[in-house]
Amino acid sequence: MTAFPWQTAMQVGFGVLRLSPDAFWRMTPRELAAAMTALRGGVPQTIGRARLDELMQLFPDDEVSHE
Repeated sequence: MTAFPWQTAMQVGFGVLRLSPDAFWRMTPRELAAAMTALRGGVPQTIGRARLDELMQLFPDDEVSHE
């Protein structure tokens, strides 16, 4: 299990969101995570296997010689 990133949370909460200590400590980790996600512009969309296969066909890796 990974420890909660309190240092980053406090930097964003106090420095970026400019929350008061009272408001910050009353937030749940889920609420803070939602605010941090909103700052980053949301959660990126994932692609499925079909789209990955399509991209691999469009942009194949170059053959590399290991001589």
